[in-house]
Amino acid sequence: MRILVTGGAGFIGSHLCERLLNEGNEVICLDNFFTGRKANIEHLLGNTSFELIRHDVSEPILLEVDQIYNLACPASPVHYQFNPVKTVKTNVMGTLNMLGLAKRVKARILQASTSEVYGDPHVHPQTEDYWGNVNPIGLRSCYDEGKRVAETLMMDYHRQSGVDTRIVRIFNTYGTRMLENDGRVVSNFIVQALRGEPLTIYGDGSQTRSFCYVSDLVEGFVRLMNTESEDIHMPVNLGNPGEFTMNELADEVAKATGRSIEIEYLELPQDDPKQRKPNIERAKSLLDWEPTVPLAEGLKKTVDYFARVVEQAA
Repeated sequence: MRILVTGGAGFIGSHLCERLLNEGNEVICLDNFFTGRKANIEHLLGNTSFELIRHDVSEPILLEVDQIYNLACPASPVHYQFNPVKTVKTNVMGTLNMLGLAKRVKARILQASTSEVYGDPHVHPQTEDYWGNVNPIGLRSCYDEGKRVAETLMMDYHRQSGVDTRIVRIFNTYGTRMLENDGRVVSNFIVQALRGEPLTIYGDGSQTRSFCYVSDLVEGFVRLMNTESEDIHMPVNLGNPGEFTMNELADEVAKATGRSIEIEYLELPQDDPKQRKPNIERAKSLLDWEPTVPLAEGLKKTVDYFARVVEQAA
């Protein structure tokens, strides 16, 4: 198949491009390189089935493709709050443009949504039928509400125009090719530990997250895109239901890096969710999917990657 991956030079997108190429597809990687990096896909450039286009999804583009994975959007608070209006445009105009393309060429489209649509949840763990608790005017709303509108557009294009849509709600994901300065907790902790700096924990460290290794997430993407089912168009949670406090994660990072660590506690940011854990029963029954990489194993691979990054930067 001929497959378009928007945000394909990003952390998750580059792993997805690699996976799709390995399965014998032609892959068009589209990225504006705001948070994506050429280094992530450099090893794919010699592949005759791989094409790289520098383009911003908030502007229309005409392509002939069979499938579209719409991943384009900065995903960490540091980056999506840098230009919040641009984040909203990427989510709304970008999704509109990709849906318009999918409608025109009759392509199947998968939207990368997020667990952030649940906001600071009152329901735990979060199921797909929970409508969330999101602050529509907060610092994070450019991303949270942007993704919520993207989901609305997906459902409306499906209902109104019969576009073949898929929606995945991604929970915290980590792994190789993460940006070292993206402000996400796993990369923060690992880089700080490798540099011998104190680990910064916001709040008292009792807030929880669930961490899914990138290869598990990509497996879920591919299964969702290629599964036929009555209610396949409804959102699907993909994440690891193993729940860790920030203090527990710090201990795991200490083990993975082999360093003794100090912790510096800072004030909790606005609207930071206290608990985040996916209910993945829908993914299990619909896709026969669940994560296979334990946190300790995934952290080891991620530490090895960041050790090289930190060494090069030194």
